[in-house]
Amino acid sequence: MTNKMFQARLGAICYLIWGLLHLKAAQVVYVLGAGMVQGRLYQDAWNLLCFAVTAMALSLTLNWRNHVWGYWINLGVISVADLGFIFFVLVPGYIDLIPGILGPVFWILGWLLTSLAYPR
Repeated sequence: MTNKMFQARLGAICYLIWGLLHLKAAQVVYVLGAGMVQGRLYQDAWNLLCFAVTAMALSLTLNWRNHVWGYWINLGVISVADLGFIFFVLVPGYIDLIPGILGPVFWILGWLLTSLAYPR
Protein backbone atom coordinates (compact mmCIF):
# COMPACT_ATOMS: atom_id res chain seq x y z
CA MET A 1 0.00 0.00 0.00
CA THR A 2 1.35 3.41 -0.95
CA ASN A 3 1.82 6.21 1.54
CA LYS A 4 -0.96 8.24 -0.11
CA MET A 5 -3.37 5.30 0.07
CA PHE A 6 -2.52 4.81 3.75
CA GLN A 7 -3.18 8.52 4.43
CA ALA A 8 -6.43 8.35 2.46
CA ARG A 9 -7.60 5.38 4.53
CA LEU A 10 -6.67 7.05 7.81
CA GLY A 11 -8.64 10.10 6.68
CA ALA A 12 -11.56 7.86 5.72
CA ILE A 13 -11.48 6.31 9.20
CA CYS A 14 -11.54 9.81 10.77
CA TYR A 15 -14.58 10.71 8.66
CA LEU A 16 -16.21 7.41 9.66
CA ILE A 17 -15.65 8.19 13.34
CA TRP A 18 -17.10 11.68 12.72
CA GLY A 19 -20.19 10.03 11.27
CA LEU A 20 -20.55 7.65 14.21
CA LEU A 21 -20.29 10.56 16.67
CA HIS A 22 -23.01 12.38 14.76
CA LEU A 23 -25.32 9.36 14.72
CA LYS A 24 -25.25 9.60 18.51
CA ALA A 25 -25.74 13.38 18.33
CA ALA A 26 -28.80 12.85 16.11
CA GLN A 27 -30.25 10.48 18.69
CA VAL A 28 -29.57 12.93 21.54
CA VAL A 29 -31.21 15.83 19.67
CA TYR A 30 -34.18 13.61 18.79
CA VAL A 31 -34.70 12.70 22.45
CA LEU A 32 -34.35 16.37 23.45
CA GLY A 33 -37.33 17.41 21.32
CA ALA A 34 -40.49 18.11 23.30
CA GLY A 35 -43.39 20.56 23.27
CA MET A 36 -43.53 23.46 20.85
CA VAL A 37 -39.97 23.08 19.58
CA GLN A 38 -40.33 19.35 18.98
CA GLY A 39 -40.69 19.59 15.20
CA ARG A 40 -37.66 21.85 14.83
CA LEU A 41 -35.50 19.65 17.01
CA TYR A 42 -36.65 16.57 15.11
CA GLN A 43 -35.63 18.32 11.89
CA ASP A 44 -32.21 19.06 13.41
CA ALA A 45 -31.91 15.41 14.43
CA TRP A 46 -32.85 14.37 10.88
CA ASN A 47 -30.19 16.72 9.43
CA LEU A 48 -27.53 15.30 11.77
CA LEU A 49 -28.56 11.77 10.77
CA CYS A 50 -28.29 12.64 7.07
CA PHE A 51 -24.89 14.32 7.50
CA ALA A 52 -23.63 11.31 9.47
CA VAL A 53 -24.86 8.67 7.03
CA THR A 54 -23.54 10.64 4.04
CA ALA A 55 -20.11 11.12 5.64
CA MET A 56 -19.83 7.44 6.58
CA ALA A 57 -20.97 6.19 3.17
CA LEU A 58 -18.48 8.46 1.39
CA SER A 59 -15.65 7.54 3.77
CA LEU A 60 -16.20 3.81 3.19
CA THR A 61 -16.50 4.12 -0.58
CA LEU A 62 -14.83 7.11 -2.23
CA ASN A 63 -12.43 8.29 0.52
CA TRP A 64 -11.27 4.71 1.13
CA ARG A 65 -10.18 4.51 -2.52
CA ASN A 66 -8.71 8.05 -2.45
CA HIS A 67 -11.18 9.33 -5.04
CA VAL A 68 -11.15 13.06 -5.82
CA TRP A 69 -14.94 13.37 -5.67
CA GLY A 70 -14.99 11.75 -2.24
CA TYR A 71 -12.44 14.28 -1.04
CA TRP A 72 -14.50 17.29 -2.11
CA ILE A 73 -17.97 15.98 -1.26
CA ASN A 74 -17.05 14.81 2.24
CA LEU A 75 -15.04 17.95 2.92
CA GLY A 76 -18.03 20.07 1.90
CA VAL A 77 -20.68 18.07 3.77
CA ILE A 78 -18.73 17.78 7.01
CA SER A 79 -17.51 21.38 6.88
CA VAL A 80 -21.08 22.68 6.54
CA ALA A 81 -22.24 20.51 9.44
CA ASP A 82 -19.38 21.26 11.80
CA LEU A 83 -18.99 24.99 11.11
CA GLY A 84 -22.62 25.55 12.11
CA PHE A 85 -22.08 23.47 15.24
CA ILE A 86 -18.89 25.35 16.14
CA PHE A 87 -20.38 28.84 15.61
CA PHE A 88 -23.83 28.29 17.10
CA VAL A 89 -23.37 25.61 19.78
CA LEU A 90 -19.73 25.16 20.80
CA VAL A 91 -18.51 28.79 20.86
CA PRO A 92 -21.51 30.13 22.82
CA GLY A 93 -20.94 27.33 25.35
CA TYR A 94 -24.25 25.45 24.97
CA ILE A 95 -22.28 22.20 25.21
CA ASP A 96 -19.12 21.37 27.15
CA LEU A 97 -15.86 21.63 25.21
CA ILE A 98 -15.31 17.94 25.99
CA PRO A 99 -17.01 16.02 24.34
CA GLY A 100 -18.13 18.83 21.98
CA ILE A 101 -14.71 19.21 20.36
CA LEU A 102 -14.52 15.54 19.27
CA GLY A 103 -16.49 16.03 16.05
CA PRO A 104 -14.42 19.02 14.89
CA VAL A 105 -11.19 17.19 15.81
CA PHE A 106 -12.07 14.22 13.59
CA TRP A 107 -13.26 16.59 10.84
CA ILE A 108 -9.88 18.38 10.85
CA LEU A 109 -7.92 15.09 11.06
CA GLY A 110 -9.92 13.65 8.16
CA TRP A 111 -9.41 16.85 6.16
CA LEU A 112 -5.64 16.93 6.83
CA LEU A 113 -5.08 13.24 6.07
CA THR A 114 -7.19 13.19 2.89
CA SER A 115 -5.49 16.44 1.80
CA LEU A 116 -2.07 14.80 2.19
CA ALA A 117 -3.32 11.85 0.16
CA TYR A 118 -5.13 13.99 -2.45
CA PRO A 119 -4.39 12.58 -5.92
CA ARG A 120 -2.48 15.01 -8.09
